[in-house]
Amino acid sequence: MRQRAISAVIFVIAMLAGVFGGSASFFLLFSTIAIGCLWELNGILFRTEIIYIPYRRASGLLVGYLPMLVAGLNQYTDLKILPWAAFCILLPIFLLFAVELLLESEQPFGNISRTLLGFFYVGIPFAVLVSIAHWNGEYAPWQVLGLLMLNWTNDTMAYVTGSMIGRRPFFSRISPKKTWEGTLGGMAFTLLAAYGLHFLIDDFSLAQWMALAVCVAIFGTLGDLIESMLKRSAKIKDSGTILPGHGGFLDRFDSFIFVLPFTWLALLLLQG
Repeated sequence: MRQRAISAVIFVIAMLAGVFGGSASFFLLFSTIAIGCLWELNGILFRTEIIYIPYRRASGLLVGYLPMLVAGLNQYTDLKILPWAAFCILLPIFLLFAVELLLESEQPFGNISRTLLGFFYVGIPFAVLVSIAHWNGEYAPWQVLGLLMLNWTNDTMAYVTGSMIGRRPFFSRISPKKTWEGTLGGMAFTLLAAYGLHFLIDDFSLAQWMALAVCVAIFGTLGDLIESMLKRSAKIKDSGTILPGHGGFLDRFDSFIFVLPFTWLALLLLQG
C-alpha cells in the first residue's frame, strides 16, 4: 500500500510538472507516455514471437509514434508539413512490407497488422492531444489538466460508486468487477466536474465542457474495457511494471487514449 501511494504521488507530480512546465515539457511528457504505451503494446502483441522480438517492438514503437512526431513538427517548426508528413509516415510503413520479405515470416501480413495497430490505437490519439492543448493558438495547460481531471473523475468515481452500491454487472465477460451502478456514477460525477470546470477554466464554453464530459464517460469506459480485452487475450494482469502498484503506461492511460479522438471531434463540432 505504501509503495502504491508513493508511486501515485510521484506520478501526479510528474504529470503536473510536465503539463505546467510549458509547451515543450508538455510535448516531452506525453511523448514519453506515448512511447511507453507503444513499447508495452507491442510487447503484448508480439509476446509469442520466438525471434526478431527486439525488431518487432522497435518497429511497432517507431510506426506508432509517427503521428505524434508529425504533430510536433507541425506545432513546433516552420516546415511545410504536408510533404514531411507523407515522408515521415508513408516511407516507414511501406518499409514494413519489404522487411517482411527479408524476414521470411510465416505470417507477414499478421505481423504488419500488429505493427500498425499502435499507429491508430496510440499514435493518433496523442497526436490530437497536441491540437487540443493548443486549441486557441497558444499552449493552454489548464485545458490539458481539465481533460485529465475529467478522465480521473470518471475512473475514480466509477470505482468508488461501484464498490459502494454496485450490484449489476456491466460487462462481466471482460471486466467482472465493473457494474452499471459504478459506470453511471462515474458518468454523473464527470458531468458535475465538467460543470464546475467551466467556471474555473474559461478556455472552453459550457457546451464544450459538457460534451467533453460525455465523451470521457462513454469512450473512457470503452477504452478501459478494450485494454482489459487486450490483457485477457494475452492472459496477463498488467501491461507493464513502470508504476509499482499501478501497472504500466497502458493501464494508467487506456481510457484517456480512447477518449482523445472523440473529445477533439466534439471540440471541432462545437467551436464557434
